[in-house]
Amino acid sequence: MTPLEIILILVAGFASGFVNVVGGGGSLVSMPALIFLGLPSAVANGTNRIALMVQSIVAITYFKQKGFFYPKLSVLLGIPAVLGSIVGAKFAISLSDEMFNTILAIVMIVVMFLIIVRPEKYFLKPKKEKDSEEQEDEESYGPLRMALAVAAFFGVGFYGGFIQAGVGFIIIAALALITGMSLVKINSLKVLITAMYILVSLLVFVISGKVDWAIGFWLALGNALGAYYGSKFVVYKGDKWIRIFLVVTVTIMAGMLLDVHKLLGF
Repeated sequence: MTPLEIILILVAGFASGFVNVVGGGGSLVSMPALIFLGLPSAVANGTNRIALMVQSIVAITYFKQKGFFYPKLSVLLGIPAVLGSIVGAKFAISLSDEMFNTILAIVMIVVMFLIIVRPEKYFLKPKKEKDSEEQEDEESYGPLRMALAVAAFFGVGFYGGFIQAGVGFIIIAALALITGMSLVKINSLKVLITAMYILVSLLVFVISGKVDWAIGFWLALGNALGAYYGSKFVVYKGDKWIRIFLVVTVTIMAGMLLDVHKLLGF
């Protein structure tokens, strides 16, 4: 790698970590950036998961320190997600670069729409804090609800293993609609479940030789720095400007993946 390539990877990682903390969807920046740097789509997909794994570990540590840690329910929902991620990762590796890039561009546009509309605000309501006994009862779900949760998280795992970009919106929606949990608890569960299936899907990419460890290191470093400064930005500025930045960036990258510039004669 040249010094310029390292700088570009750091910038992509920084932007991804920053966006993930402020609004979500950071892989919409890092994945296309790795592809534009010349990585085959499957390698970009696998390499991106190194940074995501580092970010997940940091988030889990933070939530645990704050007292939001639910390993029993996380494992229960994480198992089908892990199984789904293995299938999704294998499917991603089997696709041609052209097909994967087209699917990624379409997903980017859909997720960008969700970022603008923010559907989670319509079904996520603030909840009163409950004592430990009430919280324990809240995790006892009937067979039908648990069956729905298992099926939903197999789907979540498949999508996460396949592309990952914007999966946080899907997890939040699934947990809110199926379990009715508070947003804080949903986020704490989300990062642990995500870490479980990202680790397994990363192993699938590693076994298939679809990971560039050197690029992954620099991407993870940039991601960590972006997450740190993103946290500070949220406190002082909110997420309005980052959403504008994300919409512009994703629109340009999706257009490049679909070769829109060629259609326009550029």
